[in-house]
Amino acid sequence: MAESPSILVIGPRWVGDMVMAQCLFSALRELHPDAAIDVIAPAWAAPLVERMPEIRARIDAPFSRKRLELGARFRLGRALKDRYGEAYVMQGSWKSALVPFFAGIPKRVGHRREMRYGLINRIIPLPAELKRKTARAFHTLAGGGQFRAPKLTVDMENQRVLLERHGLAKGGFVALMPGAEFGPAKRWPSAAYAGLARALMQRGLKVVLFGSKNDQPVTSEIAGLAPGAIDLAGQTTLTDVIDLIAAAKVSVSNDSGLMHVAAAVGTPIVGVYGSTSPENTPPLAEQRELVWLGLDCSPCHQKECPLGHLNCLNTLEVGRVLASVERLL
Repeated sequence: MAESPSILVIGPRWVGDMVMAQCLFSALRELHPDAAIDVIAPAWAAPLVERMPEIRARIDAPFSRKRLELGARFRLGRALKDRYGEAYVMQGSWKSALVPFFAGIPKRVGHRREMRYGLINRIIPLPAELKRKTARAFHTLAGGGQFRAPKLTVDMENQRVLLERHGLAKGGFVALMPGAEFGPAKRWPSAAYAGLARALMQRGLKVVLFGSKNDQPVTSEIAGLAPGAIDLAGQTTLTDVIDLIAAAKVSVSNDSGLMHVAAAVGTPIVGVYGSTSPENTPPLAEQRELVWLGLDCSPCHQKECPLGHLNCLNTLEVGRVLASVERLL
């Protein structure tokens, strides 16, 4: 039997999208069980890709999101020439389809999006109702295969070391992820998170705050309003965050990348939504609660509230989120 041609995937550029990309990877693995699957992705994505058994290797994508960098894309494409039989372009931009084209990969699959005729030679229709349903949209690129929720592997030994280092017990704490790279219209207020943290600590649970260095102003404010909460934002690698969140009893997050990480490691998750809709990008977890006020002005999908009041999050009461947490507990 002839060996299946290797597959190259142009991966997405956001944490949550990279987690949801596993819906495509697992379908491709089902359809092409003998093919090697490599993914082009930024360096920050390495911890996620390493936890996806479907992927053989990550190829670095040192490209700026805002620049064309035609020469660099051409050089990478030529370096990959004759190595792959198929390519799947997950991003919607014109420039994201250049590397497979320069590599001369015969079959180049993607959605229509920007005018990419020629660069993409197998255009997959994307129904309007799936436009914002990211995981489902990614899965359509495979052209078949079962839709499976993302499932990241967990390093149990690393988890044990981390729990000991931070004085935590498995199942003895709640993980809060109050940041959102997208913008403030996705962030439930710090005072609300602090109120939730205090209520949880009164119930005998430890509370741990997770996030990137960019989230530190938010998490430090919450920690100041909720003495006793452990602030690890910016102090742990993404690899460590994966293993620590997997040890939490339950997690609470804005619509962010770490929400999808929690779902993918099997931790019960409460997703808090503001400018986006839980119907589009829900955490693909068996145990989940989705909290959304569904105001007339939402979802607006804006980074900042266009009306200036952010009522979709500012009027979301702590008690409502706490009730969701307690149901999962």
